[in-house]
Amino acid sequence: MAARPHPQPGRADDPSSPVRFDPTFRGKLRDLLTWRRDVRRFRRDPLPAGTLEQLFELACLAPSVGLSQPWRFVVVDDRARRAAIRKNFELCNAQALVAQMPERASLYARLKLAGLDEAPAHFAVFADRSTEQGHGLGRHTMPEMIDYSAVTAVHTIWLAARAHGIGMGWVSILDPKAVTTLLDVPEHWKFIGYFCLGYPQADDVVPELERAGWERRQPSPVVIQR
Repeated sequence: MAARPHPQPGRADDPSSPVRFDPTFRGKLRDLLTWRRDVRRFRRDPLPAGTLEQLFELACLAPSVGLSQPWRFVVVDDRARRAAIRKNFELCNAQALVAQMPERASLYARLKLAGLDEAPAHFAVFADRSTEQGHGLGRHTMPEMIDYSAVTAVHTIWLAARAHGIGMGWVSILDPKAVTTLLDVPEHWKFIGYFCLGYPQADDVVPELERAGWERRQPSPVVIQR
């Protein structure tokens, strides 16, 4: 039996792999990462039936420490709960505005930081820190790996949604304890984030915060150390 050829130095693919992704696919993957945005401006059009369930199914393919799959998805359809989340956001956002440096406060006040009113779909993500799945593998010295695993599920949903022309926004200006109480989830679930999902009003490769003058994306050499 002939030996499989070894990949040549500098090659981007492994010829011995049973799964091959060609340059066209890799280009599309880069496009997907480029066009993924934290969306705050949504159209009110409802999403097709079953969209959330399909995205959650894909999210379960995300990597997790010890194959623990600790992510827990809570769909928020109830109007009263949405209103309570909106009120909590307003309170936390007002506190955040007061905490801004004077030279940035006016810019902060002009930013649109959530699409809670327009987005047709809302859901929250939690990490179940008490899960027995995975039998504790990989988290004895770093128990926070459970939380990081749930974040990989979030990113998977973000990319999968973008591939379907759907935008997602992460609402992080919330009180985690209040959200846990409002959504009536177990106390040992760690709140990861609250998300809005829907069709964006417009698409752009430049992050909205960069367009607004809040911050600029840094090139990769800035964050690499050797």
